[in-house]
Parts: sequence; structure tokens; C-alpha cells
Amino acid sequence: MDHVKTPSGSKSNMLGGSAAHFAMSARLFTEVHMVAIVGKDFPERHLDFLRRKGIDLTSLKVSHQGKTFRWAGEYKKGDFNTALTLSTQLGVMSSYIPDITEQQKYLPNLFLANFDPDVQLKLLSQVRSPQLIGLDSMNLWITHKLKSLRRLMKQVHLFVANDSEARALSKEHNLILAAKRLRAMGPRMIIIKKGEHGVLFYSDQFMFSFPAYPVEKVVDPTGAGDTFAGGLMGYLSKVRRVDERSLRKALVYATTVASFNVQGFGMGRTAPLTLREVEERAKQLVKFFSL
Repeated sequence: MDHVKTPSGSKSNMLGGSAAHFAMSARLFTEVHMVAIVGKDFPERHLDFLRRKGIDLTSLKVSHQGKTFRWAGEYKKGDFNTALTLSTQLGVMSSYIPDITEQQKYLPNLFLANFDPDVQLKLLSQVRSPQLIGLDSMNLWITHKLKSLRRLMKQVHLFVANDSEARALSKEHNLILAAKRLRAMGPRMIIIKKGEHGVLFYSDQFMFSFPAYPVEKVVDPTGAGDTFAGGLMGYLSKVRRVDERSLRKALVYATTVASFNVQGFGMGRTAPLTLREVEERAKQLVKFFSL
């Protein structure tokens, strides 16, 4: 549950969280199973909303032992890349151990959305021979759970970070050098998000960079990175290929869906989004960097 304040206004008790933002984007391309926990105070309307969007909630646990994770943050005018955290209430997240069904253990694609790397490792240990494992993290875990994060990075295929996280983890300021250092930690594909300045992809075989879609008015950037990751993993799951062409197209779609996210509070813009709208904007994005 999010409370967000930006120069455009403020909203309270919004559905938030990495898993929800990721799912709202990925569901445009593929079937999504959400693994998460909420408290007894979590509004039933949010569960109904997720089900209507086609999200499988079989492994979403509703605990009666505490309250839902809550985050409050503020974005100052002129700096939408950094959120000032006003309060964080872990609630039931503090003792969460993920659990999935026998069928879900054999799903081919897994994305470990931003959370405690020790918990991410517990989920990863339950899956059987996944074809594509993606990972997200943040500066909190880089600072306080570095050993677990480094252990986890050795087991995933794709790592997503923003520029400040990439620099903090790699100890390199130059992003190309940072990407190379992150690659040496395990993941064979490194994606560094640069906010309004686009995205950088790095692997041993090839490297490329795309600009961001130009948005005239940013309303609320909360969840944009998770939305980006959902578009990326969703598209790759849909095409069932991870080659250069597929990755380029996946990053175009990821960038495009994220551009919708920032235009409204919470999921106000991504919830009603259709794939047709995404494809139309993606064509416009491609025109910005094609000859």
C-alpha cells in the first residue's frame, strides 16, 4: 500500500509494490503468477482488481498475523529520479517465506522482484530448471545484504538495476565499466536503467542503448522500474527466445510501458492499458533512434 506525494498532488492507500507493478505490465504479454504476502487489512477490492486483470493469485498469501507493507514517499519538483522515503512499515513482509504450488515450480520464467535477497533465494530454491531468471534489487540490499545478493547474482541470467544501484554495486562510475563488472558477478545479461536518459544493455556478445520515450508531464514515477521489468520479462516470455533481436524488441516494449506508468498515480495509467496502445507508442519510440 503506497502513499505518494509529487508536484502533481498526492494519493493515499494505493495498490503498490514491485510485484503488482510488474504484473500490471507483464500481463499484457503473458500469463502472470504473483508470489507475495499481504495483511488482513488489505482491501478485497485490490484482490478483485488483480484477478480481473488475469493475475494468478494462487500463491498470494493473506496473513492474519499483521498488517500489509506500507510505503510513503515524496518526489520533489525537478527530481523524479529519487524518492524521499517518509515512512516504511514492513508489517507481514518481515517474516515472509514464499511458497508456490507444485505446478508453479515448473514454470519456465521467473522474475525476482525487488525484495530481501535471502527471501528471493528461498523462492529460487523452489523452482525446477527455469529457462530465464531475472533479478531486481535496490541500494538497501546492496548496503545491508551484499553477501546474499552476490550469492543470488551467480544463479540468475538477467540483472536489472538503475544507474545509482549499478554504480553502488560495481564501484564504477562509468556505466559501461559498471555493466562489465556486474557481468563478472554472474548474470550474463545486464540492463541499466537511466531514467529519463534511457537504458543500457550489456552482454559478452553485444551491447546497445536506447533513449527513453519523451513524456511531457511526469505525474508519479513510483513503480516505473518494476513496470519496465514486467514489459521486458513479459515480452521475452511471449516470444520464448532470448537473442539480440528479441532483447532489443523487449527493451523497446519495456521502455514504452514504463512511459505510461509515469503519467498517472500508481497504476492509474497502466491498469487500463492495452497492448495495441503500447504497440502504437513503441512505433513512435523506434522512430526516435532509427535512420
